[in-house]
Amino acid sequence: MADLTVLIITKNEEKNIRKCIRSLRGIAERIVVVDSFSADRTAALAKKLGADVYTHPFEDHASQLNWGLEDTNISTEWVMRVDADEELTKELTEEIRRKLPRLPERVTGVMLRRRVYFMGRWIKHGGIYPTYLLRIFRHGKAYCEQALMDEHFLLTDGESVRFSKDFIDNNTKDLGWWTNKHNWYSNKELEEHLEQQQSLKQGTTMKPRLFGGQAERKRWLKYMIYYRTPLMRRAHWYFLYRYIFRLGFLDGPEGLAFHFLQGYWYRFLVDAKIYEHEKLHSAVKKSGALEAES
Repeated sequence: MADLTVLIITKNEEKNIRKCIRSLRGIAERIVVVDSFSADRTAALAKKLGADVYTHPFEDHASQLNWGLEDTNISTEWVMRVDADEELTKELTEEIRRKLPRLPERVTGVMLRRRVYFMGRWIKHGGIYPTYLLRIFRHGKAYCEQALMDEHFLLTDGESVRFSKDFIDNNTKDLGWWTNKHNWYSNKELEEHLEQQQSLKQGTTMKPRLFGGQAERKRWLKYMIYYRTPLMRRAHWYFLYRYIFRLGFLDGPEGLAFHFLQGYWYRFLVDAKIYEHEKLHSAVKKSGALEAES
């Protein structure tokens, strides 16, 4: 077993929390769940499965994760962030168990490779796989950037390495929940779009860099290319890029649904809300927590 604490933030994750925690057996000394007043059995199930459950009001994902790092009495050398709808493959658990204790002191973070499932199908194309994310780090050597969307953990010092095996992102809730969540995300995306320049200037978020890591490069393409192309038209172009040029059509009917909804409908909805804000000068409301999670 690794000298590792796993940190999970939850709200109404009864349908996902079992498979998440069960996939962590044998590698973590401690599992910490920070729950934001779930209305279902999330907290009870997590406790039954051996997790230490804390309750904390939700502000945003970054604040919730940073609170979990600072206020849940973590004493292990390593910390791993896992979302409630994610699970580790057996191959990854073995890789963590074997490699983590042997990493040199200069290595303070580990990038893991995410495998996304949608409607039960592994989405392999459209630029979705592989995506590498910093998910394991030495305690006290990383923090979650204060970003409204796509928040990442950043190392304060040291360097990161990549492990070769996958973890799985497979939310088992239905499509109605998925579309509701992305409508909520679109509000956060509008907030982020309006605040991004100030955030970058203050240095509180990861800076976009074309020749940086994968996450930095994606952020550079989003801010420096995508957001500088014509409003609403860019959603068409992005979908065609993903579905045709990045071979998203090879993911079958599930892939068509995923790439259209996530790569076109969602991006178009964000642009429509930006247009509405610019035309009507409407106030931007803070998103808060996602409430409809049944």
